[in-house]
Amino acid sequence: MFDLAVVGGGNAALCAAITAAQQGASVLILEGAPVAYRGGNSRHTRNFRCMHKGPMFPLTDAYEEEEYIHDLMLVTKGKTDEALARLAIRSSEKCLPWMMAQGVRFQPSLSGTLSLSRTNAFFLGGGKALVNAYYNTATDLGVKIAYEAQVTHVHRDGDLISHLEAEIAGRPVTVKARSFVLASGGFQADLDWLARAWGPAARNFLIRGTPYNRGVVLRDLLDQGAESVGDPTQCHAVAIDGRAPKYDGGIVTRLDCVPFSIVVNRDGDRFYDEGEDVWPKRYAIWGRLVAAQPDQVGYALIDAKSIDLFMPSVFPAVKADTIEGVAVAMGLDPAAVRRTVTTFNAACRPGPFHPTELDGLRTEGLEVPKTNWARPLDTPPFYGYQLRPGVTFTYLGLKVDARAQVHTAEGPIRNLWAAGEIMAGSILGQGYLAGFGMTIGTVFGRIAGKEAAAHVA
Repeated sequence: MFDLAVVGGGNAALCAAITAAQQGASVLILEGAPVAYRGGNSRHTRNFRCMHKGPMFPLTDAYEEEEYIHDLMLVTKGKTDEALARLAIRSSEKCLPWMMAQGVRFQPSLSGTLSLSRTNAFFLGGGKALVNAYYNTATDLGVKIAYEAQVTHVHRDGDLISHLEAEIAGRPVTVKARSFVLASGGFQADLDWLARAWGPAARNFLIRGTPYNRGVVLRDLLDQGAESVGDPTQCHAVAIDGRAPKYDGGIVTRLDCVPFSIVVNRDGDRFYDEGEDVWPKRYAIWGRLVAAQPDQVGYALIDAKSIDLFMPSVFPAVKADTIEGVAVAMGLDPAAVRRTVTTFNAACRPGPFHPTELDGLRTEGLEVPKTNWARPLDTPPFYGYQLRPGVTFTYLGLKVDARAQVHTAEGPIRNLWAAGEIMAGSILGQGYLAGFGMTIGTVFGRIAGKEAAAHVA
């Protein structure tokens, strides 16, 4: 019997396992994916949003609690548990040196629309390198790891969990432990569940994250009376390249061109302010915006002035010498697109253009304004990208307290904790802030590991 069984194999699970093992606990990680795909959505991440009171490599200047919470409240529109949010924010400062001690390496922030040198610490080698560093540390600490380990049932006996039922490499196994941490993510890879929440349109969504997060453990706990949090229709959904695969396309399929483009729907009409705010605070709303359009699709149109201002998709843009040519190549009505572009160009006003900050360069007189970076599309060649909703993770999850403990209506389950995306809805009621998912997973993974080890002790 192990002291701790951790369900999941991404950032939150690894932080819990390492923390518990460092306190002397024997730990088993049950990772549902094969070894080549280990790490869940953490494989696709780039950075970690971190509070700090002054320069701290790789972060510049300061990013203190009140600014951080203000940014979070802005994107969630206040739909958050503020006490848990502040706990995550305050704890993030101590996470950075801890991560480095576990072998994670950092680099200066990327340029362009992802420039976050003051707020976000970028992983050298990306999320895959972070995951590999954690697995190396966990192995050195004696943590046992089972791959292709699909947990099918968490057996609750009153206020305790007695054991797990799982299939490991296709064979049924009973896993007994003294404590348990659930870090198995949301349900975004279960298209039937998505369709029940969103309606049939959800079947047109692309699943940007791991195909192994199907919500089996989440559903099992909710069916057994665990308290839930979050809205099943809320999720981290971004606009990604429509040519991305159905599952696991990852961050390279994200499109960062929206602030410097105009975005039209299937009918050639604009439908939202592309320049509402800087991209790290607004990129996560565009998945939901595109999801609300006919056929769940949008089209970003750009001219030669802007094509080098953002990190491109892994797929090349559609290119033509005229706007009509781009429209035809993307299957749009060229006359409708030309009308929209001509109207937009006439509404643009002269002024200084600053691509890395809010510049107030806006349109006038449009029903759907563009409030920053509004420049006419008038310089050939012209480019286009098809946009589709790319779901990273869902926000319906297990409600936890400040100790990361899972509760029922009757009280806490004494040996059960949750961390990462399976409980992120406790803090993310809607919207998203770049790098904050990794903050939640790291902070609550460490809390869960510490509490689980203390329970055993």
